[in-house]
Amino acid sequence: MNIAVVMGGYSDESVISIRSGQLILSNLDLNKYTPYEVRILPDGWNVHYEGREYPINKGDFSFEKDNEKITFYVIVNTIHGTPGEDGHMQAYWELLGIPYTGCGFYQSSLTFNKRDTLSVLAKFNIPRAKSVYLSKGDTITAEDVEASLGLPFMVKPNQSGSSLGVSKVNDLAEFDKALGFAFAEDNDILIESYLKGTEVSVGVLNYNGVTTVLGLTEIVSHNDFFDYEAKYQGKSDEITPARLDAATEKKVRETAAKAYDALGMSGFSRTDFIVMDGEPHFIEINTNPGLSPQSIFPQQAAHAGIPFSLLLDSEIELAQKRKVLWKR
Repeated sequence: MNIAVVMGGYSDESVISIRSGQLILSNLDLNKYTPYEVRILPDGWNVHYEGREYPINKGDFSFEKDNEKITFYVIVNTIHGTPGEDGHMQAYWELLGIPYTGCGFYQSSLTFNKRDTLSVLAKFNIPRAKSVYLSKGDTITAEDVEASLGLPFMVKPNQSGSSLGVSKVNDLAEFDKALGFAFAEDNDILIESYLKGTEVSVGVLNYNGVTTVLGLTEIVSHNDFFDYEAKYQGKSDEITPARLDAATEKKVRETAAKAYDALGMSGFSRTDFIVMDGEPHFIEINTNPGLSPQSIFPQQAAHAGIPFSLLLDSEIELAQKRKVLWKR
């Protein structure tokens, strides 16, 4: 069974995505699959195989090797950011009729947009921070934000990952710099009230057809918040399982599963919460979470005692079942 492990992307997260792809390649059962490393990058779409590069035919997502056309039975998608976490590649693969892992193109597009995700979850009474939405060209004063949200507050690109472009504003003098930092990543930004509590990251997936909470990891950042350095340069402590009492853990698990189902999710995900006074407040959901050996999701799988190869088997099987539904 030919499997394309697709990685890279067009954002600054491409380096992290390539690390994630390597973990997947090393955990696929070679008795079941023939995996191919596919890199989707701004300078081209290429298959990396046995030390050579082969260009992808964008007409049908195939490639030629030794005068033989190679097609893929399933695509394992591990692109972080655009175009593989925002629905573009998923819609393209669906038009071609190639099954892919993870959530569908609509859910990918929805959850990549922080504002729209919060709007949907508001209907399900899932607690969240107070927020202000701003587009490039809009004007708002730091004093207006403080009056609405208080100090400190968070400034985030609306569509970005890995905490790129995110700032915590502790003093109004920092506001303009934070806006510039966020607008460098996206034309729309989200300004949120600061939630002071315990940060918890929750792995959720559809495992063998059942919504399953994989685990809870407590995040203790060495920096002012869980920024890019804390996530990828070792400046945080990630404690699995999270140090929560039984009642709070139960509530976090239930809320994470509720959010996953409310958004119509499938595939791997990682949802971030801030727990304040025993109540989990939704921050964001990542539909293609990092899968490098240092990443949270693989840590949770190891703690749960589930071999990563079995999680991938489940994902590939679900992708095949979804293709059957397309034909109905």
